[in-house]
Amino acid sequence: MAMSLSKKKSRLPKRAEAKQLGLIDLILPKFLFRLPFALLLLILIYLWSSSTTIISGNIVHVCVSSRKLTNLYCLSAGTQPNFELPIPLLNDSSTNEVAGLVHENPLENSIEKYRDEELKNAVKVIKEQLQEHRSWQSNKKQASCDGRGIYVYELPPKFNKDLVAQCGNMIPWMDFCKYFSNEALGEPIPEIGKCWYQTHQYSLEPIFHARVLKHPCRVYNENEAKLFYVPFYGGLDILRWHFKNVSNEIKDTSGLELLNWLESQRHWNRNSGKDHVFVLGKISWDFRRKNNSSWGTRLLELDQMQNPIKLLIERQPWHVNDIGIPHPTHFHPRTDDDIVSWQSKIMGSNRRNLVSFAGAARPDTPENIRSLLIKQCTSMDHNNTNCRFLDCSLGGCDQPESVINLFTASEFCLQPPGDSPTRKSVFDSLISGCIPVLFDPFTAYYQYPWHLPEDHEKYSVFIDQEEVRNMKVNVVERLMKVPLKEREDLRRYIVYELLPGLVYGDPSSELDKFQDAFSIAINSLLERVSRLE
Repeated sequence: MAMSLSKKKSRLPKRAEAKQLGLIDLILPKFLFRLPFALLLLILIYLWSSSTTIISGNIVHVCVSSRKLTNLYCLSAGTQPNFELPIPLLNDSSTNEVAGLVHENPLENSIEKYRDEELKNAVKVIKEQLQEHRSWQSNKKQASCDGRGIYVYELPPKFNKDLVAQCGNMIPWMDFCKYFSNEALGEPIPEIGKCWYQTHQYSLEPIFHARVLKHPCRVYNENEAKLFYVPFYGGLDILRWHFKNVSNEIKDTSGLELLNWLESQRHWNRNSGKDHVFVLGKISWDFRRKNNSSWGTRLLELDQMQNPIKLLIERQPWHVNDIGIPHPTHFHPRTDDDIVSWQSKIMGSNRRNLVSFAGAARPDTPENIRSLLIKQCTSMDHNNTNCRFLDCSLGGCDQPESVINLFTASEFCLQPPGDSPTRKSVFDSLISGCIPVLFDPFTAYYQYPWHLPEDHEKYSVFIDQEEVRNMKVNVVERLMKVPLKEREDLRRYIVYELLPGLVYGDPSSELDKFQDAFSIAINSLLERVSRLE
């Protein structure tokens, strides 16, 4: 399934960068507008001078960075489909023996470097939003359905079923149909084990839809509903246009027609869409097209879409109604025993590799640290016991079993940002018991409030990517210093505490002991809408 789609990248003029960035709307705090115009202009010039706009094929990545903001984050436009299956990360504060990892707390040190008030304010806003999201979490494994009905709209087929039917030509060079069999789980992978499937990373929408249809709280009378689910496959809608020469008007057609349809529904207007939820299987940027860009749609920029909750595999950190939920992995358990069996298997796995990295370099984006990590990994020794590199650009990640086998045999998995901050392989590594090593807080820490704990040291190791970029740290050597006991403690937390809640169960699953990723999301949504009145 791995496929390198990187193309020649070039630079845009600074004025075009600033125009596309939309920075004022995203991160400048309101108090800046009270400042004298000259001072405000100086601040904007400073930010623009450190922004980066990258064109990759038809993709425009508009990013903002600061001389003091070490973590780069793309603010608009989307990411090209990334078919490689890289790796995730992990670390725990249960022991204090590792010099430079726990005591220094590199993430907090990194944030302390933010001297620009607008950037510090942005991080503060993000954290406040995540706290609000976490407040919606239900403590009950199976919340009562009394007064908490879920209504599923029966949309015209063009908004979902007909999109799946276009699987044969969704992307010109690839047939997606095999990924949409078995209710979008894909074809089985018996080589890995029971309940493993060829699930595509963009299959979240039909997977979630199939589960909602069978939820015990589903109601067929709108008047009995508390939560309204809109099964629009917006990710598949946008995917079919990514690599075709069509106008922005065509790309926006489905979204506009959907909203026209919803506005004719009585319950949409009752709460201005606040009790409605959309599940979108691509990153937020793909639905937030900016001026002078041809990438993606502007669905999430429309006024009507500001009130509903949007569940995405990657949220836009400055929009409180964007909520990140896990990427689909290849493991879809049907019973509690399926989960327990897999937990037992990976806890007993022979982890002969200290570190591994599955991915591809980004040679045309020098600010990306992947090439540096690959160099550090491959230069350690000749037998690759310290670090194993699986090159996705050469087809090494085409089969999920290659990646999962690598992860289950590794202690740590390097997880640098790819075409966007988040990566599916973070979840692939976590469900394999491989401790993810993160380099950017936007990869996971600011994304998944319902499924990952606020204390990131419980499940990942964080190493500031600026230290890697400036050659101040050898990642493999630093990870060699992590004591065996700490690795074991981290792994136990990941496998026994996190893993069940990171996977999407089979549509016919009967989980009793565990909550999977779907159940956690639905229970949190029901808790949220119950507070609207």
